[in-house]
Amino acid sequence: MSETTAGTVARVRRVLAQVVWAACSLAALFLALGALFIAFKANADNALVKLVLHVADAVDLGVFDRDHGIKQWTSENAQTKNALFNWGLGALAWLIVGRVLERAVRPAGPATEH
Repeated sequence: MSETTAGTVARVRRVLAQVVWAACSLAALFLALGALFIAFKANADNALVKLVLHVADAVDLGVFDRDHGIKQWTSENAQTKNALFNWGLGALAWLIVGRVLERAVRPAGPATEH
């Protein structure tokens, strides 16, 4: 492979790694914001709150679901506890998976631009 082709491949891999990390970070952000909106009893009729909760429901992958997730409380404030615990774990999982994928995609060696 020529030096220019190798450089181009490395640049594409760096950009792809950044996109993967940004997407996983964004998913974690929506889960964290959704949990906070539920904890602070944000106005459910607000368009931004609806959007965040809808996206958070989509990126929880069913595993970290606030209604049927890893841990379920039935006591007082169960909805808040479920959202904070399950979506908090989901956000952490997205960050860990994102970092692992980012490191796997990013080329090894110094990040020099030619």
